[in-house]
Amino acid sequence: MQKPEPIRLDYWIVAILLMAMALIAFVNVLSRYFVNFSIGATEEITINLFVWMTVVGTGIAFERGAHLGMVTFFNLFPREMRRRLVVFSALLGALLFILVCGYMIQAIYDEITFFKATSASLGIPVWLYYAGVPLFSIFVFRGIYRGAVNRLAEMDREAA
Repeated sequence: MQKPEPIRLDYWIVAILLMAMALIAFVNVLSRYFVNFSIGATEEITINLFVWMTVVGTGIAFERGAHLGMVTFFNLFPREMRRRLVVFSALLGALLFILVCGYMIQAIYDEITFFKATSASLGIPVWLYYAGVPLFSIFVFRGIYRGAVNRLAEMDREAA
C-alpha cells in the first residue's frame, strides 16, 4: 500500500487564509444582522489575505500547469522546440515575479523609511501587508520550477 503524500505547506497556507477570510466575513455578517453594525476593518483584512492567498495559489497553479496557454499552437512545434519553450516560459514567469518582488521590496523600504503610512481601519503599518507578496513568492518560484520539471518529464514519457 502506498503511503499518502503529506499535505504541503502551501496547501495549508491557502486553506488557513481561506478559512480566516470566511470566518471574518461570517462575523461581519452576524454583526450586521444582530447589532446592525458593520465592522469596517474586516474589508481591509480580507482584501490583504486575498492578495496573499492569490500569490500562494499562483505557485500551485504554475506547478499544475493551470495557467492559460496556447496549447494548440504549442503542439505544432517539434519536440525539442517545445522543450525549449517550456524552459523559456518558466524563465519568463520567474523574471516576472523577480520584478514583482523587487518592486514590492522597494515599496516596503519606502513605506518603512519615508512614508510610514498606516492602514485606514486598523492603523497597521502598510508595509506589513506588502511583506506577504515577496515572502509568499517563494511558493511561486517553487511552482514555476516544479511545473517546468513536470512538463519536461511528461514530454519525455510521451516520447518514450
